[in-house]
Amino acid sequence: MSRVYNFSAGPAVLPEEVLREAADEMLDYQGCGMSVNEMSHRSKTFQGIIDTAEADLRSLMGIPDNYKVLFLQGGDSLVFASVFMNLALNKKADYIITGNWANKAYKEAEILGDPKILASSKDKNFSYIPDCSDLPIRDDASYVYICENNTIYGTKYPTLPNTKGHLLVADQSSMFLSEPVDVTKYGLIHAGVQKNVGPAGVQIVIVREDLIPDDLPGVPTMLRFKTQADAGSLYNTPNCWGIYVCGKVFKWIAAQGGLEGMKEKNIEKAQLLYDYLDESKMFSSTVDPSCRSLMNVPFVTGNSDLDAEFVAAATTAGFVSIKGHRSVGGMRASIYNAMPREGVVKLVAFMKDFEANH
Repeated sequence: MSRVYNFSAGPAVLPEEVLREAADEMLDYQGCGMSVNEMSHRSKTFQGIIDTAEADLRSLMGIPDNYKVLFLQGGDSLVFASVFMNLALNKKADYIITGNWANKAYKEAEILGDPKILASSKDKNFSYIPDCSDLPIRDDASYVYICENNTIYGTKYPTLPNTKGHLLVADQSSMFLSEPVDVTKYGLIHAGVQKNVGPAGVQIVIVREDLIPDDLPGVPTMLRFKTQADAGSLYNTPNCWGIYVCGKVFKWIAAQGGLEGMKEKNIEKAQLLYDYLDESKMFSSTVDPSCRSLMNVPFVTGNSDLDAEFVAAATTAGFVSIKGHRSVGGMRASIYNAMPREGVVKLVAFMKDFEANH
């Protein structure tokens, strides 16, 4: 069997060790005689799986006891609305728009209440992070919302915004568990796991307990964070398989040196690619160097036909899902935790060879 180097933005590459472990346990999970895909979510066996996953995630991130960890379904597209419903009780929240996902979160809030855009980098096609040192935050804003790493445009906040005492809410989907974070700086963190942690279908929400309302009149049961917080994420049938794989990835990350170890590896991989892009006469980065993502690296040749030729050649050579998002064009290499250093080294070598022959 020959595996390709998968640079997809999500669903994305998973650690081979995790995939092999899951394959070995597919028919019989630890002697229980059945697959995780078959067992009841009310069973003691699955309770052990979800409890261990939460404990390992708390250990990795240093999540304080006064924060709840929720394993949800529905993806960011649902959480955009549920965040506003649960945290913006006065129907007011302020947003910083640095790409499609922050904008989608804002649009959901527009349906439900009175959000405000504090700053935006749309003027330069979201290729930078705006100055967030002195934002015009409303006194009565319930929170300030950011998408901390932008999958499509390849930007990441170099420093967190000055929220002037207001809650910070962050979508960390495409950077989740790629580096250490101080959870106490956030009121809520949410992340779809399909980019850096597991298979599609699980949404992790980490929320400070005192922010979870006891009563939300008019809000459907499944959109209330309290519903799953009180039920240990088992109010209804969760994505059992997804949580199981996430749990294995948490252990894999711990074995790599935890989040500090992951950050070191991710910096090294990203630097290999950015160093080449900065010296290349054919390829160039589309992102302001002050806010480049370690996870998502868009780049272009400046010629759409040449871009297409490169994507085709790269795919044939085993570097797949490297075509850029239509909003940026060109190419994008998503180099998440599970992308081995070897994959980036070989990609850069392929790019150098392509450049030398054109």
